[in-house]
Amino acid sequence: MKMTVPENVKNIIEVLEAHGFEAYAVGGCVRDTLLLRVPGDWDITTSAKPEEVKALFSHTIDTGIEHGTVTVMMNHVGYEVTTYRIDGEYEDARHPKEVTFTANLVEDLKRRDFTINAMAYNERSGLVDEFDGLEDLEKGIIRCVGDPMERFSEDALRMLRAVRFAAQLGFSIEENTKAAIRTLAPTIAKVSVERIAVELVKILTSNHPEELRTAYELGLTKIFMPEFDVAMETQQVNIHHMYTVGEHTLVALQNVQPEKDIRLVMLLHDLGKPLVKTTDEEGQDHFRGHTQAGADMAKSILRRLKFDNATIDLVSKMVKHHDDRPEKPNSVRRMFSAIGFENVPMLLEMKRADLLGQSTYQRDSKMALVDYYEDQYNECLKNQTCLTKKDLVLNGSDLIAMGMKQGKDIGVVIDLLFEAVLDDPELNQKEKLTELAHKFMTPFI
Repeated sequence: MKMTVPENVKNIIEVLEAHGFEAYAVGGCVRDTLLLRVPGDWDITTSAKPEEVKALFSHTIDTGIEHGTVTVMMNHVGYEVTTYRIDGEYEDARHPKEVTFTANLVEDLKRRDFTINAMAYNERSGLVDEFDGLEDLEKGIIRCVGDPMERFSEDALRMLRAVRFAAQLGFSIEENTKAAIRTLAPTIAKVSVERIAVELVKILTSNHPEELRTAYELGLTKIFMPEFDVAMETQQVNIHHMYTVGEHTLVALQNVQPEKDIRLVMLLHDLGKPLVKTTDEEGQDHFRGHTQAGADMAKSILRRLKFDNATIDLVSKMVKHHDDRPEKPNSVRRMFSAIGFENVPMLLEMKRADLLGQSTYQRDSKMALVDYYEDQYNECLKNQTCLTKKDLVLNGSDLIAMGMKQGKDIGVVIDLLFEAVLDDPELNQKEKLTELAHKFMTPFI
């Protein structure tokens, strides 16, 4: 079998081979090439020791030399070149206690996680596939190399990686591999939250974010996001709904673009519902206050997973306002102002996805309301409507020039002016706003 390999990769392999070493492209780049996908990067495995690799190339970086990895720079692109190795005993469900270099490629491939990631290739030998990875690719199966209990005991994150690959590739997880995940799921608690967050985002931004259901069924989310498990088990007996909170979430996720922020919002938008759920005398469920509860939970969950502050602020804000349903133009402008005008397209997409995850009851009229918001958004764009205080034609310096003393009262007047302009955008003209400012200033002079 012949594969197309980038020239730089071919050159690195040829240099190593010319000096008596073996070298192969390995892992995800081989998998993706066989699937006719564009690899994100190319990794090379070799029988050469790190110091031997460094001696052969003019520009190298010691990126993981203790594990045998040297990055070779070629035409300003980095390629990780790693010595064949055998991992020693794992003590922390992540790191081997020791790494032993080997001259045997197959020994190196044995330690890898899944068969589809344990293939190697060079032009001299062709495809090296000792564990039937190609067959699993053709069948669409995620299967561990060797004993899944051993592989997941070595690095517990591999359990979530199995779900991630299923989500990215549209594959299913092989039954023995699944059974091992069910058994060892609690050990994912040993994995750092940062590593978990990376895999979660990759699942969310894949073509199949609904694979989170698999993570739930195998007991993984119970460890790192138990709030999602509660949502999966929370019924919504209500004319507006036809799924549990969790299943509604999975449908909504599939109806927004595969971008990190909006998919995080859709994952978290209704997680506050179980906290506020009430059931009336007729057996109908209600979720009053779920948006604020959800915003608070979104902050808590994202902090726990150590997301950055900008992501936490944006996602929690969008969760808080995802179910706002203003009808008057001035109220719509207030909603736009509250979330930030630049986030309105995200809000519109979220609202439509949210509705597609509900029952069809009154769906047309609900969608029409979102269309109305889009019309209002376009109107604001066209008219360059003032939706932030910095867009007011008057500022604090103007108020001081008009006779106000510096201090917090200036902020009060600016707030009053902004509220007036949200109600009537025509007021945001120098003459009109100056006249209004004099009126608001009177009590403070």
